[in-house]
Amino acid sequence: MKRCLQAAAIAIVAAWTGIAVAGAQEPIKIGFGMSLTGGTSGGGKAALLALTMWSEDINAKGGLLGRPVKLVYYDDQSNPANVPGIYVKLLDVDKVDLVISAYGSNVTVPAMPIVMQRNLLFMSLFAVAVSDQFHYDKYFQISPTGPDPKAAFSEGFLQIAMQMNPKPKTIALVGADAEFSQTALAGARESAKKYGLQIVYDRNYPPTTVDYAPIIRGIQAANPDVVFVGSYPPDSVGMIRAANEVGLKTRMFGGGMIGVQFAAVKAQLGPLLNGAVVYDTYEPALVFPGVHDFLARYQARAAAQGVDVLGYYIPPYAYAQMQILEQAIRTVGSLDQDKLGKYIHATAFKTIVGDVKFGPEGEWEKTRVLFTQFQNIAGNDVNQFKDPKKAVILYPPEYKSGEFAYPYADIKK
Repeated sequence: MKRCLQAAAIAIVAAWTGIAVAGAQEPIKIGFGMSLTGGTSGGGKAALLALTMWSEDINAKGGLLGRPVKLVYYDDQSNPANVPGIYVKLLDVDKVDLVISAYGSNVTVPAMPIVMQRNLLFMSLFAVAVSDQFHYDKYFQISPTGPDPKAAFSEGFLQIAMQMNPKPKTIALVGADAEFSQTALAGARESAKKYGLQIVYDRNYPPTTVDYAPIIRGIQAANPDVVFVGSYPPDSVGMIRAANEVGLKTRMFGGGMIGVQFAAVKAQLGPLLNGAVVYDTYEPALVFPGVHDFLARYQARAAAQGVDVLGYYIPPYAYAQMQILEQAIRTVGSLDQDKLGKYIHATAFKTIVGDVKFGPEGEWEKTRVLFTQFQNIAGNDVNQFKDPKKAVILYPPEYKSGEFAYPYADIKK
C-alpha cells in the first residue's frame, strides 16, 4: 500500500511538473501583417525571410525568457484596408504577445489606432513620418531616416549637389501623387530653399502613369541643373528609362527613388542606372558587425524562396528590428509593454545595421540615409552589384566610398 501511495504521489508530481514544463514552453507569439502579394510584396517577402531567420536563430539559442518564439502573420495583400482586421484577429483570436508592422507607411498607419488603443509596443519597418501623426510613446521606427523624415530624402542629395563646380542654381521637382512621393517632395522644397536653389519645375503625375517621356521632356524644357524625383518602383523604372531615351541633359539626376535598391530592378535596368544618385539604406561598402554573415545566409536562401536575391535594402533592417526587441526583452526580463517601451527609449542598441538610438518620437535619433551613385554598370548581371564600386556611397561623409561623377548627361552614356 505504501509503495502504491508513493507511486501515486510521484505520478501526481510528474504530472504537475509536465504541466509546468509545457506551460514554460508556450511560445512567445509575435504577430504582424505583411505584404506577401500585391504592389509592395517584393519588400514584404524579403522582410519575412529576414524575420524568419531571426526566429530560427533565437530559437536555436533557447528562445526568449525560456520560451520559444513563434511568428504569426497574415498577408495584407498590400492593401491598407485589410490591416485593421488583421491586427484585431492577431490580438483577439491568436492572442499574440507582441506586434510589429508590415513593410511601409501605407500598411503601418492603419494599425496604429488599434495598437494605441491596446497600449502596445509597436515597432515599424520603413514607415516614413508615422510618428508625426500619432506621437505615440511606444512606437519605434526601423529606418535610418532620423528625426526629420521629410528632409532625409533630399538633404544629403542636395549637399552632394552643392559640391559641383560651379554650384547649381536651379532644380526640378517631380513625383507621384502618392504618400511617400509627396513627403519626399515636401522635404525637397524646403531643402531647395535652404540651399538657395530656384525651383523651375514642380509637378506631380498620377500613380497610374505609364509613359514618362513627356514628363522628362517637360523637365528638359525647364533646363534645370538638378532633377529630384520622388517615386515608387514602377515610376522609378519609368523615369530612368525615359531619362535615357530622351537624353536628359542635366548635371544631377535622382533623389528619393524607391525601387532601384531592389535586385530585380537593378538587374532589369543595368547600365541605364549609370550616373543616377539615389537614396539607399545599405550597400556592401558598409561594414557592421554581423551584417555580412547575415547577408551571406540570406542570399543562400533567397533565390529558392523567390525573394530579392541581394537583400541589401530591407532585410538587414528587419533583422535588426528583432535584435532590438530581443535585447529589450532579455534585459527587462518580461513582456511588459510599458517597461519595454521605456527601455528602448533609453538605450543605444548594437545591431547588424550599426548602432541604433531612438529619439523622442521613436525615429532614429540621428539620420543615416545614404546617397549612392551608380557607376560603371555594364550589362544586366545582378552579381555585379555585390561590388562596392558599382554603387558608390557619396553621403554621409563618414561612410563615403567614392567620388561624385557629374554631369549626369555625360556619366549615363
